[in-house]
Amino acid sequence: MAFEYLTNLPLEDARKQFLDTLQKEGFGPKKETVPVFEAHGRVTASAVYAHISAPHYLASAMDGIALRASVTFGATETTPVVLRSEDYTVVDTGDPVPDGCDAVVMVEEVIHQSDGTVKLYSPASPWQHIRQIGEDICAGEMILGSHMTITPAAIGSMLAAGVLQVEVLSLPMVGIIPTGDEIVPPTADPKSGDIVEFNSSIFSAMVGEWGAKAKTYPIVPDRKELIRAALEKALSECDVVLLNAGSSAGREDYSAQVIGELGTMLCHGIAIKPGKPAILAHQKDKAILGVPGYPVSGILVLNELLKPLLESWCGSEKKVPAKCRAILARAVVSGLKYQEYVRVRLGKVDGKMIASPLSRGAGVVSSFMKADGILIVPQGLEGYAAGEEVEVELLKNPSVLDHTLVAIGSHDPLLDECADLLHSADPSQYMSSTHVGSMGGIMAVRRGEAHVAGVHLLDEADGSYNTAFIRRYFPMGGVNLVECVGRTQGLMLAAGNPLNIRSLEDLTREGLRYVNRQKGSGTRILIDYLCKTRGLDPEKISGYEREEFTHTSVAAQIAAGTADAGMGIYSAAKLYGLDFLPVCMEQYDLLIPDSAMDTPMVKKLLEVLRSDIFKTRLEALGGYRLENPGTVREHF
Repeated sequence: MAFEYLTNLPLEDARKQFLDTLQKEGFGPKKETVPVFEAHGRVTASAVYAHISAPHYLASAMDGIALRASVTFGATETTPVVLRSEDYTVVDTGDPVPDGCDAVVMVEEVIHQSDGTVKLYSPASPWQHIRQIGEDICAGEMILGSHMTITPAAIGSMLAAGVLQVEVLSLPMVGIIPTGDEIVPPTADPKSGDIVEFNSSIFSAMVGEWGAKAKTYPIVPDRKELIRAALEKALSECDVVLLNAGSSAGREDYSAQVIGELGTMLCHGIAIKPGKPAILAHQKDKAILGVPGYPVSGILVLNELLKPLLESWCGSEKKVPAKCRAILARAVVSGLKYQEYVRVRLGKVDGKMIASPLSRGAGVVSSFMKADGILIVPQGLEGYAAGEEVEVELLKNPSVLDHTLVAIGSHDPLLDECADLLHSADPSQYMSSTHVGSMGGIMAVRRGEAHVAGVHLLDEADGSYNTAFIRRYFPMGGVNLVECVGRTQGLMLAAGNPLNIRSLEDLTREGLRYVNRQKGSGTRILIDYLCKTRGLDPEKISGYEREEFTHTSVAAQIAAGTADAGMGIYSAAKLYGLDFLPVCMEQYDLLIPDSAMDTPMVKKLLEVLRSDIFKTRLEALGGYRLENPGTVREHF
């Protein structure tokens, strides 16, 4: 019998049921007392009142002399008042004002005489330059109200008012239980089949960011009795427990069983993608979340369900994420059954915010790191068309997006080096790269969706690169072809070349596994052209239709042993320690529209391309030829 989730609740319904149920059960903070100097960021449990006034004595507000103001009356520029030492007391800022004194004269206005007297050329007014008792805070005065976040300034005010301890709301403790036979602690050298356990580190950091405490338990093997024991222990020690993973439909996914035995199940299955296998449950006032194992699924489940739960703990107002309108660079197709979350990169081009979708795999955690925003496709909607205006929830400060150089086109590791050098040279400048192939880059520039596009397109008619394509797709001109690098393309082969591959013709051998680049990429156009000119039938190359989107991803497949060969650049082969059979030196250029050439970001990028440090970095990567990077080869 096929596994079926118990529910497919819409997200809003699941969240409301979860929060309402726990609040009825008494989910929420206790009160605890902490030292004031450790209270930064905590929330007051009740109003805080001053024990003493601040200042609690008459204090000098200036360096100078304290005296009775009346002894200075009548002083003028022509008839100064002369005071003997017994008529005044020297004071520094903060010193108590001596009894009988009601004014302080600043040291700058005091003329000292050799006989020990002082002259004053202007009279003092009563209580000048004296801080009165309670000037800042009066004893008994309320310093902070209930449920207020304690700031650094509030700490200073409480200490000044003699408050050394403060009653605050307890922080929720979130227990994190990683499970799985294949899960191993982080290591630099995992064995085949090992899955590095990093979800708990992500979740712990998120929990800390939301003002809670996290407690990560040891990895639990996929045995029901061990998972049950771990959950029982965590429930006895924590306010919220995250059980990760085992919420899906695998044969050893025990989370639902164990949670159902120890608590009350509210739902198993939420209509969101990724994240649909999530479990919501409780044991009295303790919250339980069964979190899917894929990291992106887990991150989304925590954002949508754990974060509002923790916000409700202190009764704080839910933070509504900033949003923006953006033009979608590529179509997004979605199923009707779930509300889908699509990570996007953002950047402003010609005054328009452009959203470029990133990889949608639930296990691709790096896409969350690279994402600038989240596009939410509502349940029941099939998606959005390219060029459609959509609403995006921002993950980054909007000001960053105004200073982000948008690069869409062919992949090359040198783009990462450019991004690093650009930001290092000017921390206010950023660069985001989306890898869609050379043709995708040309179309992005033509639609006004990119500042820069990496291109390396071979003209089969004469063997030249890029120029013919630019003329074809930009008949009215308005773009610049900026020289970047020559780079060596060839066959990346397993280390040691165990299959003794010596030519492209060897790719048709029986049993040899090839991995290709996606259609529309310059590398795919090159290998298609080479097959055509050498009379090779692509259908006889096993794996020719297997596609990857970057040179490094092709190299990674070969290094992992899932493929034997793939066309790519030398620097990617070198990075993975692969053998390399050179095929040609190609021209990799940057296509930049006229509208972007004078922007500060593009100007800085061209400076980077011409710099010595860029040359040094590419020499270290290997396989590049630099002649005049950063110069306009041709204006169209």
